[in-house]
Amino acid sequence: MADDSHRQALLHNVSRETRDRLQLLESELRRWQAIKNLVGPGTLDDIWNRHIVDSLQLLALQPRATTWLDLGSGAGFPGLVLAIAGRDQGLKVDLVERNSRKCAFLRHVARLTDAPAVIHEARLEAVIPGFVGRVEVVSARALASLTDLLAATEPLLKTGTIGLFPKGRDVDAELTLASRSWKFDQEILPSRTDSDARILRITSIERLP
Repeated sequence: MADDSHRQALLHNVSRETRDRLQLLESELRRWQAIKNLVGPGTLDDIWNRHIVDSLQLLALQPRATTWLDLGSGAGFPGLVLAIAGRDQGLKVDLVERNSRKCAFLRHVARLTDAPAVIHEARLEAVIPGFVGRVEVVSARALASLTDLLAATEPLLKTGTIGLFPKGRDVDAELTLASRSWKFDQEILPSRTDSDARILRITSIERLP
């Protein structure tokens, strides 16, 4: 189970204005969910822990970042949460999502919360080349296997961008499989919201022959 003290510490570090904006994200998600089915219905009873606070912990790992690319943003986790929470520190987040209804939701909430977020309705491979050398951090949550993530983000990771990839209990198996195709430097960090989860911080990459 998640550590409640860690969750409360993450929320304590955001301003009242930021919390209000995050609550607006929550309320709009609940309103749109009935029509658009943006997230798994089973997570609605625990939106703050499963989605919002889980996303916030990534910002705590790179608190000085000012440019961020989030891939497969879905209903805004973590990208839109990061944009809302990082607004006061000058963070700008680009969110990539191919699903049009999810992009409509992201644009709607970004406007309501005045979040510094740019929404790209596109496939990853069409967007990533334009961000090489331009973003400090790239993230992806529940998007693809580590092997596929490394293949997609290689142009970024090999030019200095840091990868932050939340993973579940199968992280060791994913690392083993990915190491057959890639050489990379990684840190395995604990999740503050799920004792079975981990966050991978990737700082370099090289394709194996």
